[in-house]
Amino acid sequence: MHQVYLYGAGGHAKVVIDLLKSNHITVPEIFDDNPDISTFMGIPVSHAEIRSPLIISIGNNLVRKKIVEKLNNLVFNPAVLASSVTVSDWISIEEGTVVMQGAIIQSSAQIGKHVIVNTGASIDHDCRISNYVHITPGAILCGNVEIGEGAFIGAGTTIMQGIKIGKWAVIGAGSVVVRDIPDNVLAYGNPCKPKKMLTRWVGKYVIINELAFLLLFVFFLSIEKGGNK
Repeated sequence: MHQVYLYGAGGHAKVVIDLLKSNHITVPEIFDDNPDISTFMGIPVSHAEIRSPLIISIGNNLVRKKIVEKLNNLVFNPAVLASSVTVSDWISIEEGTVVMQGAIIQSSAQIGKHVIVNTGASIDHDCRISNYVHITPGAILCGNVEIGEGAFIGAGTTIMQGIKIGKWAVIGAGSVVVRDIPDNVLAYGNPCKPKKMLTRWVGKYVIINELAFLLLFVFFLSIEKGGNK
């Protein structure tokens, strides 16, 4: 039976363990930085040597990237897909990625490394998903959408065809995205608009430049007014 090691003993690890179990893959050990955790869902937790093949079972995109960069000499497991997914034969999907139950990935989509395609998400034809992205439950990406590195697409979001989402952008749950979203912003709503400029985030969002955000807001407002003429 195939074995895969995990890095991270938190909430996301729970669904990764179930995903692997459904594919008849065992997890002999989990690695975690918290010395107070000795077992997790009946699996031993180690704080010493990290083994491979490995999946980073952490939901935070930036933390996942930092761990991958720290462990770049290890072998990461190929992508793991739940048995209930609907996936075209004409896609590419890279190492460390997990695709949860009920997800749909259509023809010619490209999925990068260490991506999370969560429960019931739908990725249509010719979409390009960069490394460390999280497509959360129920999100819908129409055809030819491009998602930049590390972006977070909130639950139930709809992104219309041909839209580009910038690197490390955060799209709030339930948004409807009809225009491109730049790098490093928190954006939400129907229609989705930038609300804050962000640094790369670890759990909390940080405003980095109020003037930059004001200029960005004026730009979006001018586009909206122009479209209403």
